[in-house]
Amino acid sequence: MHIALRAVHDSDLPVLYRQMNDPQALHMAAFTPEDPADRSAFDAHWARIRSAPGVVVRTVLADGDVVGSASVYGEPGEREVTYWIDRAYWGRGIATAALRRLLEEVPERPLYARAAADNAGSLRVLEKCGFRVSARTTGYAAARGAEIDEVVLALEGPGL
Repeated sequence: MHIALRAVHDSDLPVLYRQMNDPQALHMAAFTPEDPADRSAFDAHWARIRSAPGVVVRTVLADGDVVGSASVYGEPGEREVTYWIDRAYWGRGIATAALRRLLEEVPERPLYARAAADNAGSLRVLEKCGFRVSARTTGYAAARGAEIDEVVLALEGPGL
């Protein structure tokens, strides 16, 4: 399977909106918008991040199909990576391949990432790409309606 990143096109947004409203994926991601079904808030968020200086946001393609997104955002020295892969594509190495491509495109370090402590798949992806656990904390997870354990990871070197 060929994995590629490209700039986000307007035509990607309905696909990403659908992917980001999968109840199982929302539960696993945990740290989501308060109301993921609010399409106007979704559109406003994407308009903001697509035009924000310093934000790198990409559509993830698998054999040409839109399967998710990946981005880097935040202030220098505190920048974070985030990604979302359609649940239908989980377990195929797509998130790892996409994150590796993003890390090649954005060589600055350190970079950080956060994941729900019970999101084993995402933690595995981050560790395969060179991120290491730097802290454990708790945070409010809108998708679960509760404070949950969260893992903070850091990438200090070039990654994999």
